Amino acid sequence: MVSSQPIGNEPISDEELRPHVLDGFIGQPRLKAQLQLVFDAARKREVPPDHILMAGPPGLGKTTLAMITANELGVPIRVTSGPAIQHAGDLASILSSLDAGEVLFIDEIHRLPRAAEELLYIAMEDFRVDVIVGKGPGASSIPLTLPRFTVIGATTREGMLPSPLRARFGFTAHLDFYPREELEKLIERSAAVLGVTLGDGSAQELSLRSRGTPRIANRLLRRVRDWATVHDLGVVRPDAVREALALYQIDSEGLDRLDLAVLHAVVKSFNGGPVGLNNLAAMVGEEAETVETVCEPYLVREGFLIRTPKGRVATGKAWEHLGLTPRDDVSKLF
Repeated sequence: MVSSQPIGNEPISDEELRPHVLDGFIGQPRLKAQLQLVFDAARKREVPPDHILMAGPPGLGKTTLAMITANELGVPIRVTSGPAIQHAGDLASILSSLDAGEVLFIDEIHRLPRAAEELLYIAMEDFRVDVIVGKGPGASSIPLTLPRFTVIGATTREGMLPSPLRARFGFTAHLDFYPREELEKLIERSAAVLGVTLGDGSAQELSLRSRGTPRIANRLLRRVRDWATVHDLGVVRPDAVREALALYQIDSEGLDRLDLAVLHAVVKSFNGGPVGLNNLAAMVGEEAETVETVCEPYLVREGFLIRTPKGRVATGKAWEHLGLTPRDDVSKLF
């Protein structure tokens, strides 16, 4: 018997945690309503929908929504990524093999090479590809007509997309960070799939530490499942969640080892700032790019750090989180 269901201790992949229909997708209610309208209109007209651009921070469900789109429309999906396409010919071979109505999902579409972008412009708008045959003065262009298809592009940096490419998408879906209430529902669903029994308040404890990101929530849930397995816990209580995540140095606000190292450096070594990025990176022993792209976005969004023209400054919330008394009001620094 062949079945998609795991047997015994067979591991469950991330694919199993992903919903396959739009109704099963938790969160992003406005976006779901917009996509549902796109799907319904396409089904009624019996034509593929317009090209869709998924934009938002990593881990919020862009790939999942692309898979759901193909499943809702009942068509195959071809998956690739911007970095995987090195030359325009790579993209041309993919486009020429698409069937009518098929979905082409391009992850990290902002990293497509320029030549491939130029080819994609024509394919998305006119559904044709110009194939160059020969070299030099004897080269000729042969137009190849493509069946109508749908491109779904995913990007974490929408501003890096060229305007001509962005304009060819009929619908842009912006994904936002999840509120804690929606993360709780998502964690409870994932726990049911993984076979983890959560006690009252356990999903809330996990949601507080998930940074508003489903991918992080599922990752932390797996680590809590490991803790429960090793300690033979039938029901995972909130105190077990706290103990398990404390082992991985994740505190009540979702800050990990590097986040806390950055806050300690700003507060203790530089008296709350301002401090330049390079000095801060040297103090915590990390590359400046790592501090800027991995730590700072969440610390700034949650109000632990402020970026000023003079450098990074710790807020009163950062001092209080570290159990220290704030110095003078940071507003005087502006």
